Amino acid sequence: MLALVGGLLLPGVFLPVAASAETITVKVSKLAFVPASVTAKIGDTIEWANADFVDHTATATDKAFDVKLPAGKTGSVTLSQAGTFPYFCRVHPMMKGTIAVTE
Repeated sequence: MLALVGGLLLPGVFLPVAASAETITVKVSKLAFVPASVTAKIGDTIEWANADFVDHTATATDKAFDVKLPAGKTGSVTLSQAGTFPYFCRVHPMMKGTIAVTE
């Protein structure tokens, strides 16, 4: 392997490659978040796709995010800090999920 460093080709030098952010989709269907628990990295986006005919929210219990999810629409949040974020639907509090965010 050759790497270009400061205009020089150096054999055997590996340069770090920036990881690209991902979009993780959580389906909202039949009054449930599917999957209910996801793991993501800082910089990733969680997108909720509401397949129900009623409105929902994805609201963090610590108020870190509050995403409105109209019927048949999507909503998203981009994760900016590590931690575990339990969330629920304000309209249907029995709907619960968790996002575990790593660095």
